[in-house]
Amino acid sequence: MNFAFLHKYASLMHAYRLSRTLTPWLAGLTLALFAWGLVSGLVFAPADYQQGESFRIMYVHVPSAWMSMFVYVTMAAAGGAALVWKLKLAEIVARACAPLGASFTFLALVTGSLWGKPMWGTWWVWDARLTSELILLFLYLGVMALHGAFDDRRAAARAGAVLSLIGVVNIPIIHFSVEWWSTLHQGATVTKFDKPSIHIDMLIPLLVMIAAFQCYFFWNLLVRVRAQILEYDRNAAWVRELDLPTRA
Repeated sequence: MNFAFLHKYASLMHAYRLSRTLTPWLAGLTLALFAWGLVSGLVFAPADYQQGESFRIMYVHVPSAWMSMFVYVTMAAAGGAALVWKLKLAEIVARACAPLGASFTFLALVTGSLWGKPMWGTWWVWDARLTSELILLFLYLGVMALHGAFDDRRAAARAGAVLSLIGVVNIPIIHFSVEWWSTLHQGATVTKFDKPSIHIDMLIPLLVMIAAFQCYFFWNLLVRVRAQILEYDRNAAWVRELDLPTRA
């Protein structure tokens, strides 16, 4: 099968123009979803009958934990596409994902620790899910280190892609750890759509916050991708044309 069309539609010029079009819309949607989710979750959602008001950290912890895994899969998929089809755009996307994913993972670990202290009586336990989430942070940092360890961007992208693909095995471990091992971490709540273990008044703000984090990721991804495209393709004629109005 001929995959030449991938190179046509994944050209850096087309990606840059698409990013400029989508970024303002994603920014507006992100801000609207955050406003809705935070007000609903922090103000209108009822207090939990066991945890009281402390449960409200869930509206940051759960979305950040979800995004830590989502971004990693996105990064690994982009890295795989770069390895197979030699797509420059895929390399750029994988590189742009790494610091964003590391930030979400760090936020998940910090908020999990803050939530765990009143619930478990300790800031940290070597729980299966917490440990595998910490490993995820190290994987992100490893990918970022590889991206910065080579002068050749293509070689750096290949090395980062290999590590990210190997690390994908950690994603199902994080997700299913509460089912495979005895763990302090609570089991699935949101994904039990047949009978969620969370009241609807708490669930809706949580889903809104997950959508807000998702939009925030794509918004920042496009911004980072656009900046890296300009750096990567800075000698191209179409990039020089973008500067013409500022030099006039």
